Amino acid sequence: MSVDSTTQQISRLTPLATIRALIEARIDPVVPRACPVASAYRRVLAADVTASKLPPAPIALRDGFAVAAGAISDAGPYAPVPFAAPPQRVDAGEPLPEGTDAVLPLDAVQEQGGTAAAIASIAPGEGVLAAGGDISAGAILCKAGAQLRASDIAVLAAAGIADVTVCEPRLHMACGTNPKTPLARAVMDMLARVIVAAGGTLFEADSEAERLFEALNEARADAGFVIGGTGRGRGDASVRRFARFGRLAAHGIAIAPGETAALGFIGARPVLLLPGRLDSALAGWLFMGRHIVARLAGGRMEDAAKMLTLKRKVTSTVGLAELIPVRCANGMADPLTSGYLSFESLAGSDGWISVPADSEGFAAGTQVAVRPWP
Repeated sequence: MSVDSTTQQISRLTPLATIRALIEARIDPVVPRACPVASAYRRVLAADVTASKLPPAPIALRDGFAVAAGAISDAGPYAPVPFAAPPQRVDAGEPLPEGTDAVLPLDAVQEQGGTAAAIASIAPGEGVLAAGGDISAGAILCKAGAQLRASDIAVLAAAGIADVTVCEPRLHMACGTNPKTPLARAVMDMLARVIVAAGGTLFEADSEAERLFEALNEARADAGFVIGGTGRGRGDASVRRFARFGRLAAHGIAIAPGETAALGFIGARPVLLLPGRLDSALAGWLFMGRHIVARLAGGRMEDAAKMLTLKRKVTSTVGLAELIPVRCANGMADPLTSGYLSFESLAGSDGWISVPADSEGFAAGTQVAVRPWP
């Protein structure tokens, strides 16, 4: 039986190291833009965020009475020290009156015969936030390349910073199979979440591949992801369609799972074409997709990997970078499966390890870096 000449062909597998080098060389951060702090959650900073000294003058850290500590240094419950003038009441956050350097708790002041008296001493600076205690003059609050966390947003807003400069790549995602299956929808939903979590914005998340290629050709998006249609099935044609619009850098990448993935460029804009299988698309994102988004956003990837001891040996094919799910317990990482990663193994694992392409695997007892799933 002759092979259909229209079937997509994979002549060789391109090493993952080659693909990553291409990503580093060809992809630059997008043009920075101003973004309101309130909308900057998970965005990647394009410039350091600095602030003026805060507070500009000492303020109360608690509710109480503003006092000069030296004037009541001998006060105690059995030796009250009357104030020469009634102490001024201050609430937390209010500036300290001139001539005061501490905030005495409310219950440390008593009224005796119409005169206020301290019944406790206090150290200078107690109950007070000194000038510059929150932010020293010119301090860098968040550095360029950092992805803003919820706590960062709160700090910037509290410091009165209204806008920040961010790199926010616009990503276009499309389905490469027709009809769109429930599996393809699940994969696209997953990728939509991880793209946003990585600092990108979905310009369009559910369209035909041709619309994605046209959008990139017209520079309406910064990069594209196509899900499905990368193999040699009778309906697989996403790579052939792409070739009409851009330049294919590689079809067939030495990762497992996900060997049929492809990478190309329309102008300077990258397109990652991922297999429609869940495990393959997930591996493609972890090995390549997140690198693309990180480069576009001008940020860095932070895996929060933890080192654990491998419970059982892992074997791998030399030449393939392999992703393996593991279950973690008692300081051990137990590999669950390799090759095809079932739904059960993905759901039942706590993270994943990678075996480099130049390795045959790991022996039991090896220390391995376990990374969390997105």
